[in-house]
Amino acid sequence: MDVPSPDERPHRTNRSDSGPLLFVLGLVIGLLAAVLLDRFTSGVADPDIELVRQVRNLAMRDFVRDVDPEELVDNALRGMLGGLDEYSDFYGPEEVGTVSRETSGTFRGIGVVFRQPTSEGQVLFPFPGSPAARAGVRVGDRIIEVDGRPLAEMEPGGLQEALQNPEAEDGSVRVLMRSLDDTERELSIHPEPLLDPTVRHAHMIDRERGIGYIAILAFSHRTPDEFDTAVAELRRQGLKRLVLDLRGNPGGILEAAVRIANRFLSAGTIVSTRSRKETEKTVADPTEATDTDLELVVLVDGSSASASEVLSGALQDHAAAALVGTPTYGKGTVQTLHEITNGRGIVKLTTANYFTPSGRAIRRYPDGDGPSGIAPDEEVELDAKTASKVHGFLRSYSPPPALRSEIEAWEKREGVELFARAPDDAQLEAALSLFGGGANDDE
Repeated sequence: MDVPSPDERPHRTNRSDSGPLLFVLGLVIGLLAAVLLDRFTSGVADPDIELVRQVRNLAMRDFVRDVDPEELVDNALRGMLGGLDEYSDFYGPEEVGTVSRETSGTFRGIGVVFRQPTSEGQVLFPFPGSPAARAGVRVGDRIIEVDGRPLAEMEPGGLQEALQNPEAEDGSVRVLMRSLDDTERELSIHPEPLLDPTVRHAHMIDRERGIGYIAILAFSHRTPDEFDTAVAELRRQGLKRLVLDLRGNPGGILEAAVRIANRFLSAGTIVSTRSRKETEKTVADPTEATDTDLELVVLVDGSSASASEVLSGALQDHAAAALVGTPTYGKGTVQTLHEITNGRGIVKLTTANYFTPSGRAIRRYPDGDGPSGIAPDEEVELDAKTASKVHGFLRSYSPPPALRSEIEAWEKREGVELFARAPDDAQLEAALSLFGGGANDDE
């Protein structure tokens, strides 16, 4: 698909593969990064600097292979920060793009989801507002050629590469399409940085009772706008009650979670952050409280962390939502990103702790001494197999509400299932029961 599937997305390198020797060297050489400035600002020799110099020279001279000085510096920074806690880290130049995507929620493409297998080039749906949608790509269109090159001649993965086409003089790609009624047309599409959707599977789960469903996979800068768009469409379909699914949500941009909490809170504290120097309270803005009329149930589990815990904790403390599922992970810490001025990388540093409006600490205590995460109002366990299916569904892509009926009609004509449906799920059933009555899923 033009949107990378979860398995295709970039993953951080497992740094333990560098071996214990480089890790130890990194820890020692990390002292150099911490005190290097003193060498230029003080005439007094520092024994730590001398120790670091000796170890660095030893590594450069005697390690079993040639050592890149930049590799030593990067490992030093990782060792220095990684020794502080499990979240602080250093990202080298090769990882900056991944960090940018995780926080901005963007990637380059034309903005379509393909019917599987992707190699056949049939569009399941374009994302609303994407270059593909603006150019006129429709549900069911099949790509025949890209810039005159037949799809049949492309190697695996070649279609996505061709659709990005950074080599084009005007930045566009020419795509020959065949629609479901067999008519052909050529479109000019301009690939661009696109929203990697964090809000997914928005649909009416029970039209009779006005119950809608929205899942948030993570929080990027674009998540509040995505959420507002999804809610607005569901309201047009009769939304009165909402199930908000935060299961498997590892967090992300705090401000995004705060803005969504504000949709359901017209007053009061949303979250407190306490650093070494100060405590800062974020208070609800009544002009942003656009969804206080909705009845709300929030699904959480042990993989709901950080910003998702801030959102669920705020809603629970203000009695704006009932929480269903299992206790959350307990990552109640704030990480701040600092870009290195010479472009060498990004420092991620834990700078504060989160607290819910009532003053509850969110963070997990490694020794078990103290609370861990946010406890749901109604605890419902899932077996490992079901939980895996639920998380797999959440990571998949469902049609936007405006295109859902068109794709369902296509499914009915062909007698096939074109997009993933939610598996049987006791946690979701429990959430629906809080609204009164059982499930009547319109899927």
